Amino acid sequence: METAVAAARNGHTGPIVWIQEMIPADEKIVLYSHARVFCTPSIYEPFGIINLEAMACETPVVGSAVGGMKEIILPGETGLLIPLAQQPESPFEAIHPEVYAHDLATGINTLMRDPDLCAEMGKAGRARVLEKFSWAEIARETLDLYKKIVE
Repeated sequence: METAVAAARNGHTGPIVWIQEMIPADEKIVLYSHARVFCTPSIYEPFGIINLEAMACETPVVGSAVGGMKEIILPGETGLLIPLAQQPESPFEAIHPEVYAHDLATGINTLMRDPDLCAEMGKAGRARVLEKFSWAEIARETLDLYKKIVE
């Protein structure tokens, strides 16, 4: 990964920041809130809480159409889901990495070119987080489940 980041920085005029450690929540909020787009190019993502964090900060997300991200991200509404043809077993690598990289870059560039769309998706993302993924909603769903079990 270090080699890939170094290569990406080579010849690139803008800053490329690689955060290698956990950072405090207040710093994450600042980073998410000041990003135009948040990207999660995961090949495996059981839930995707980092996408919820970005969406809560009104930042649209671009993520792989894998795992929990398919539940969290509403394509065209809160961000973009990028198809990923991948190996069916570990290590789940992309079958056509060049196609995936192109599609991912296209998604990011689409949003980067349209600040109004970013703002619209950001607001929709925050609304989705509050409606579907807040602690109050999780508590309500848990209580409903317990009630069904007791019945």
